[in-house]
Amino acid sequence: MKNADLDKSLSEVHGQVNPAAKSGKWKKIFAFFGPAYLVSVGYMDPGNWATDLAGGSQFGYSLIWVLLMSNMMALLLQSLSARLGIVQGRDLAQCSREVYPKAVNFVLYILAEIAIAACDLAEVLGMAIGLNLLFGLPLIWGVIISLLDTILLLYLQKLGMRKLEAFIIALVAIIGGCFLMEMIFAKPDLGEVVKGFAPSLPGSGALFIAIGIIGATVMPHNLYLHSALVQTRKIGRDDASIKRAIKLNNFDSAIALNLAFFVNAAILILAGAVFYTSGHNNVASLQDAHQLLAPLLGNGVAPILFAVALIAAGQSSTITGTLAGQIIMEGYLRLRINPVLRRIITRMLAIVPAVVVLLIAGDSMIDQMLIFSQVLLSMQLAFAVIPLIHFVSDRKRMGNFTISPLTKVGAWVIAAVIVVLNLKLFLDSVGGWLAGTDNMWVQGLVVLFVLFIAVVLLITIIYPFILQRREANISVHENIVATLNTETKPFKCIALALDFGENDSKVLQYGLQLGKPDAGFVLIHVVESASARLIGEEAHDYETRKDQQDLDKYVKMVNDAGYEAKGILGYKDRALEIARIVKDNNCDLLIIGSHGHKIAKDLIYGETINTVRHLVKVPVFIAR
Repeated sequence: MKNADLDKSLSEVHGQVNPAAKSGKWKKIFAFFGPAYLVSVGYMDPGNWATDLAGGSQFGYSLIWVLLMSNMMALLLQSLSARLGIVQGRDLAQCSREVYPKAVNFVLYILAEIAIAACDLAEVLGMAIGLNLLFGLPLIWGVIISLLDTILLLYLQKLGMRKLEAFIIALVAIIGGCFLMEMIFAKPDLGEVVKGFAPSLPGSGALFIAIGIIGATVMPHNLYLHSALVQTRKIGRDDASIKRAIKLNNFDSAIALNLAFFVNAAILILAGAVFYTSGHNNVASLQDAHQLLAPLLGNGVAPILFAVALIAAGQSSTITGTLAGQIIMEGYLRLRINPVLRRIITRMLAIVPAVVVLLIAGDSMIDQMLIFSQVLLSMQLAFAVIPLIHFVSDRKRMGNFTISPLTKVGAWVIAAVIVVLNLKLFLDSVGGWLAGTDNMWVQGLVVLFVLFIAVVLLITIIYPFILQRREANISVHENIVATLNTETKPFKCIALALDFGENDSKVLQYGLQLGKPDAGFVLIHVVESASARLIGEEAHDYETRKDQQDLDKYVKMVNDAGYEAKGILGYKDRALEIARIVKDNNCDLLIIGSHGHKIAKDLIYGETINTVRHLVKVPVFIAR
């Protein structure tokens, strides 16, 4: 992986779609459409269905206005996320890394990963419930089967971004089509439905349900996701091109999120038309809704459509949630790992807790797990919304595309409403946990955790206002202030990392090209035998002795060429040893081959160079 690729969000598909290359006006316009549809599935994932079912079954159509208001809030925040990605060429996680202190960023990263796991948990459970309802498959097997979508996502991404978007749009169409048919079967009173758009709160319990609907609307991972997906479009960096991209992506968001609103409204209307009117006012679980549809509607197709829509919602949401996980890890940590491993880690974080709970407590805990996932999501939302508003309000970064004062006020008001409601949901849940235990240690840990979250939230809010900001890696529409220093200093000590493979010839060649006649060379090889890893330099096994002989031959070759050279063997960890030897010998340049040993750590961290370059403070030259 090239260093420059680490600065690109979703580097494997970054700038993959080029609207300018399309023929015809409409093809150029439609080339921008797609990212918002991947985002929209987060607004109709299985985690949202419970609040919609509860609202419709308890209060009929009277809370549709809450869905509409939530959709308007989401539309503004998603448009800000798209604007950030288009203008800065950075996703939300990358911008956070550039602005906030390292310690705060680490906490934000952990919270974001918790949110991804929580969201994925709801989606895995939703898909498992759908398979159970449709085929009678045990929930635990449905949860395990959901791991297979890792392979599906890799295949779709290999086909290209447009194919992935087409697949998600097809799933969204299936969800919408299923609920359109449900509406035809349910025959809701359209006059009463229209009245539901007038704000009202019938009964004391309506406020609680309304809070749940609003709290479940904006998903934190969607803000990270949208700011990255818009960068899959290749656009010009002039003001006119950026302005056009923002406008078209706003249209894309409006269409996609209104489709999500239709799905959520359809679930609520279905619950109102079928359950509320028949006196079934306590339907909130997906299983209960599925079981009651057939007898109440007198139609055996309705529960099948419900289950199919649930499976499609779970499948589409898991794909986009996994992409969001990749964006968060790469953005906050500037760390790329093997895509397969990243997908498996994300999925296992959701599957393992679900399987454990199902094995211990059985299917009766499924609804509690769904609720718990939404509580975790509500806890993290503030840490995504607040930085986003800060970044798009920063004229130094956004230039001519800084949001207007009116938009800024609206964004902060929406953020305050959503954050306060989500914090209330979180604190109410914490209060319930505290009331459910008499263990002082557990209570103390919970209180400390809440205080810790409060402190981090306060820092997130005030840091961009009152502390000196770190300089970003990029700037927008600013003058270049770099100066050119014509005084050059030759490299005195050059370290050459050798792996006794085909790359060594290039490493030696570039070393001699870059070194002056009086330059010294330090030839490095790291022994990776079992003995060397265990006891280090005390190892005297065959591989260690053979490596020393080969290194001595290389040293002699360089000496015979008229240069001063010495060889040093390293042991145990390859990257750490190379960095240590470079530092101990005061080397001022490191040359290393682009392909190191294929050891286990390459699977986790990528090539050795990606680790070494963070450990040394000298220039690193990659020999290819």
